[in-house]
Amino acid sequence: MMNLSRFLLLSMLFMSAMGQLPSQDIMALLEFKKGIKHDPTGFVLNSWNDESIDFNNGCPSSWNGIACNGGNVAAVVLDNLGLSADADLSVFSNLTMLVRLSMANNSISGVLPSNLGSFKSLQYLDLSDNLLSSSLPKEFGRAVSLKNLSLAGNNFSGEVPESMGGLVSLQSLDMSRNSFSGPLPKSLTTLNDLLYLNLSSNGFTGKIPRGFELVPSLQVLDLHGNSFDGNLDGLFFLSTNASYVDFSGNRLVTTSGKLLPGVSESIKHLNLSHNQLEGSLTSGFQLFQNLKVLDLSYNQLSGELPGFNYVYDLQVLKLSNNRFSGSLPNNLLKGDSLLLTTLDLSGNNLSGPISAIMSTTLHTLDLSSNSLTGELPLLTGSCVFLDLSNNQFEGNLTRWSKWENVEYLDLSQNRFTGSFPDVSPQLLRANHLNLSYNKLTGSLPERIPTHYPKLGVLDISSNTLDGPLPSTLLSMPTLEEIHLQNNGMTGSIGPLPYSPGSRIRLLDLSHNRFDGDLASAFGSLTSLQVLNLAANNLSGSLPNSMDKMVSLSSLDVSQNHFTGPLPSNLSSSLVAFNVSYNDLSGTVPENLKSFPPPSFYPGNSQLILPAGSSTSASEVSKGKPMNLLIKVVIIVSCAIALVILILVAVLLFCICKSRRREERSSIIAGKDTNRRDQTVPSGSGGGGGTVVSAEDLVASRKDSSSGILSPDEKLAVVATGFSPSKTSNLSWSPGSGDSLPPDQQLARLDVRSPDRLVGELQFLDESIRLTPEELSRAPAEVLGRSSHGTSYRATLDNGVFLTVKWLREGVAKQRKEFAKEVKKFTNIRHPNVVTLRGYYWGPTQHEKLILSDYISPGSLASFLYDRPGRKGPPLAWIQRLKIAVDVARGLNYLHFDRAVPHGNLKATNILLEGEELNARVSDYCLHRLMTQAGTVEQILDAGILGYRAPELAASRKPLPSFKADVYAFGVILLEILTGRCAGDVITVEQEGVDLTDWVRLRVAEGRGAECFDSVLTQEMGSDSVTEKGTKEVLGVALRCIRPVSERPGIKTIYEDLSSI
Repeated sequence: MMNLSRFLLLSMLFMSAMGQLPSQDIMALLEFKKGIKHDPTGFVLNSWNDESIDFNNGCPSSWNGIACNGGNVAAVVLDNLGLSADADLSVFSNLTMLVRLSMANNSISGVLPSNLGSFKSLQYLDLSDNLLSSSLPKEFGRAVSLKNLSLAGNNFSGEVPESMGGLVSLQSLDMSRNSFSGPLPKSLTTLNDLLYLNLSSNGFTGKIPRGFELVPSLQVLDLHGNSFDGNLDGLFFLSTNASYVDFSGNRLVTTSGKLLPGVSESIKHLNLSHNQLEGSLTSGFQLFQNLKVLDLSYNQLSGELPGFNYVYDLQVLKLSNNRFSGSLPNNLLKGDSLLLTTLDLSGNNLSGPISAIMSTTLHTLDLSSNSLTGELPLLTGSCVFLDLSNNQFEGNLTRWSKWENVEYLDLSQNRFTGSFPDVSPQLLRANHLNLSYNKLTGSLPERIPTHYPKLGVLDISSNTLDGPLPSTLLSMPTLEEIHLQNNGMTGSIGPLPYSPGSRIRLLDLSHNRFDGDLASAFGSLTSLQVLNLAANNLSGSLPNSMDKMVSLSSLDVSQNHFTGPLPSNLSSSLVAFNVSYNDLSGTVPENLKSFPPPSFYPGNSQLILPAGSSTSASEVSKGKPMNLLIKVVIIVSCAIALVILILVAVLLFCICKSRRREERSSIIAGKDTNRRDQTVPSGSGGGGGTVVSAEDLVASRKDSSSGILSPDEKLAVVATGFSPSKTSNLSWSPGSGDSLPPDQQLARLDVRSPDRLVGELQFLDESIRLTPEELSRAPAEVLGRSSHGTSYRATLDNGVFLTVKWLREGVAKQRKEFAKEVKKFTNIRHPNVVTLRGYYWGPTQHEKLILSDYISPGSLASFLYDRPGRKGPPLAWIQRLKIAVDVARGLNYLHFDRAVPHGNLKATNILLEGEELNARVSDYCLHRLMTQAGTVEQILDAGILGYRAPELAASRKPLPSFKADVYAFGVILLEILTGRCAGDVITVEQEGVDLTDWVRLRVAEGRGAECFDSVLTQEMGSDSVTEKGTKEVLGVALRCIRPVSERPGIKTIYEDLSSI
């Protein structure tokens, strides 16, 4: 009896103690908390703690982001907190009553748990905009209660499993902005409760599966930004119940030139832009009578435009960048039977005049980049955005006096004449006015602030204006940008009225005839970021009041007659600076000494750089001839080296032939020659490089003193079987697969035993699976060298080729930052961008490899330049134009879809794929993986090769930028047109100039036709379309290499090229 009492007492004490332990739900939340590395707001870390646990309640209702249902956790909501975490999401399976799990817009990494199917109560899961990766587990389909699933904006990859069809309760599915690939699973078409499906911005391929038209409740189907191909499915468009359909940005085509057999009455928003659709609209526009939004831009549609009569509901119509021709139907602009608010017909071949724009509903009208003629139309409607640029309009501008509602007006690149209107009222609501590249004359009126009171951007550059700068212009409280460059304006700049509230960010008065001293009131322009006064006749000293322009980032006063010292305290924000070709004197202030010598010289012979700088004005003045001499020496040396290499190749061929005879003799004599065979590396075609296998190299180095490596070298070659020279810094490679000298092809290639591998091989998706050992066994062919290191073609055991770039020692960031940046490449997937597949990180400084797709047959450089070894016949015009459009499309994707500059654009980094020579840009964004020193070296390398933008040359801390990409692309366009290399020195009147200066000079002299490649000249002589196209591309190229303040964005360039 005593023993029984003791047992009951102990049992009660044990049960009491158990009652004080945290519940299973709390334990799961604390386990998740362990993975949080950074919580900037303290929302979780300051709230989820032991002190706040209520042991009598299984749910911590006082914790932030936690909602309870009785004693269980029902919801975890941690959206938009900036959390950084390496999360184990499987712990949430212990929350048996969890209905909602939402952690959107953070920096949470990890993988989806395979036990997601055991989340029996989960209905709402939102993990969008994080850093989650890996593929979707097959067990995913067991989450039968899930109604809303969002995985958008992560790094998920691989194919979507067919088991997704098991999510029978799903109503909303968003997996956009990831790196999914392969075909869409057919099972998605069986989700009968689905209302919303967004799979955009991935890498899905193949045909869009049939059956989505059978999903009865589907309202939104968004598949844009993938690589779907095949014909448009007419059955889907006829039968679907969806109201929003977006298939843009794929490779869809039409059947027999017919767009669609019909469109369901339920579809209100239809976007088929950026595909490969052909045909006309003249017989099928009635299909769209129930639509509100129709976007067919960036296709290959042709013929005349229909009037869209009886299409009563249509509000947005976008047909830009197709091949429509003929006149513009009056019905589209009258508005009698249309309710259009947006009409975009830019980038076509429309012609003829426009008499009037009378629609009362039209808000946005874009007719740019056509061949429209005549005078400005009458405008009696309520249009707010009007773009008529890049047409052939002429006459004066007086008709705009009644355009009372226009806020954005672009009339640039036309043939307008006369003076700037000075009649009241004038565009009282306009905030953006672009009249550049016309033939306007006369002076600017003083009453601009009165007639245009809301003006924010004024661009009248590249006209023939004269007269003084209106004194009231710089004091306008609304103006932010003033572009008056490339005119003939005269007089002094000032005196400037004191304007402490000035909002002017950009002021470009360059290439005019202004003279006199600079006004001291420049200091009142405290918001000014870009000031360009270059190429005028200004004199006197630079005012000290410029020190007050604290936001200034770019200053160019070159090619004037300034004297005296430089201001001592210019803005610390300066990144571009040029005072060359003046008469300045004194010592360069300390805060400017980091700018390169071209920022100060030539000119300024009395200007002294601070102590510690070895460069003087006299030395810099000799720089250009010296650079020319160096280039000539390099060219001559290369020619001599080429001759020597040919002789060496002939000699090696003779030796090899002699050895084969000896080997055949040995075989006849019964001798074993296997070992001798292994000492001769096996050759490879398809690029002229030499393929070297592990066995070849081990055998060739055995018992050879030349095979002895240092410990670091041994570690370096363990990882992959090929190694670049640690000190290699060659700036130019002939392109993918092109030949290198034999001594460089075999330089430092070596392999050691795979069991010594200690590095880590990481892949960004599941398209490739191999181990470091397998990579080390892969035969390696040298492709080329650059400032980053050496590139190889590796042939895997399964016959797949990979491009392996071995980064040179010292250029890569530290491992943690490197890995973080590489992960961002996961979402970069585009037909015109080479895909990055993974990286290898070894134990020593020069064991860093980047793996990407191998593209053949070669680079643009290897096809374009008229040099020995050029691949194939000279490129025809249609091929060159296609390559230009492909590259522009790839850059547009990087700039706008991924918001990153390329940073290293050149002809050798444009790879051509397949028989159609589809262009893909490579080596993009490598500056994100490199140290500052590596980035600077990359930009210096671009300068040597002729691709560096001028603003980078004048910057003390140059960084890749979108506008610098546009400049490099402009240089590439000139290479495409001329067949010349950007780094070539062209002799003009016994002086050497680079490609850009040569083309500018020829165009300025009216001899632009002499620039074109002889192959194109022959085509132009027999084809007027080719002649027109080449001249249009030349105009685009020249716009790309303008000063940075005038340079257009890549989107404009892409649209212009696509319309040619």
